[in-house]
Amino acid sequence: MADAVGKGDAFMAAADKKLKSFGFFGNKYEEAAELLEKAANNYKLGKAWRPAAEAYKQLAAVQMKLDSKHDAASSYVEGAKALMKASPAEAVPLLQQAVEVYTDMGRLNMAARQLREIAEAQEKQGLKEEACLFYSQAADLFATENSGSEANRCRLKVAEFSAELEKYAEAAEIYEDVARAAADNNLLRFGARGHLLCAGVCVLCHASDEEVRTRLDRYRDIDLQTNMLLKVKRRLQARASGEERGAESDEEVL
Repeated sequence: MADAVGKGDAFMAAADKKLKSFGFFGNKYEEAAELLEKAANNYKLGKAWRPAAEAYKQLAAVQMKLDSKHDAASSYVEGAKALMKASPAEAVPLLQQAVEVYTDMGRLNMAARQLREIAEAQEKQGLKEEACLFYSQAADLFATENSGSEANRCRLKVAEFSAELEKYAEAAEIYEDVARAAADNNLLRFGARGHLLCAGVCVLCHASDEEVRTRLDRYRDIDLQTNMLLKVKRRLQARASGEERGAESDEEVL
C-alpha cells in the first residue's frame, strides 16, 4: 500500500512538471491528465483518500482546459467519493463543482443526483437544515426533468426533516402535495394514505381545531380512507389529557 502511495506521488510530480513545461510537440494537458489519473488510482489503492481527491480535482481542472466537461464533472464526483471515506464535509465543495459543470452542460438529471449526494452527506453529519436545502434543489431539478418519483423522494426527505425541526406547516404541505400526486397514479395510490397520515399528524402539532377540520375535509377529497386521521387526533388528545383509554373507542372510526 505504501508503494502505491509512493507511485501516486511520483505521478503527481510528473504531472506537475508536464503542466509547467513549454513543449511544442504533443498536448501537455492530455499527457498531464493521464498522469493525474494514474496518480489518483494509485492513491486509492493505498487508501490515501485526500491525496486521491486532490489528484481528481487537478484532473478535472485539466479536463476543463481540454473542454472535456463531462469527464471533468466525473472527476469531481470521483474526488468527492474519495473524500467521503475521510471527511464527508470536505466532499461537498467537489460535488458542488460537479453540479455546476453538469448544469452548464444542460445535464440537469445528473446535477440533481449530485445535489442529492450533497444532501445525503449533510444528513450523515446531522445537518438537517442544510440537507433540506439540497434535497429541495435536487427535487426541483428532478421535476424539471420529469423525474417525478425521484423528485418526490427528495421532497419527502425535506418533509421528514422539517417535521423533526418542528416546521410542521411546511412538512404538512409537502406531505399533502406528494399524497395528491400519488392519488392520481394507480401504482402509487395506496401510498397516498400514509402521506396524508403524516400530513395530518403535522397539522395536529401546530394547527387550531378549526384548521384541523378544514384539512381533514381536504384530505378526504384526496382519499376517502383518511378517516384514520380522526383516530390519530383523538389518541393525541387522550394522551395529552392522560386518558389513554379514550383512544380505544376510536376503533369504530376505522
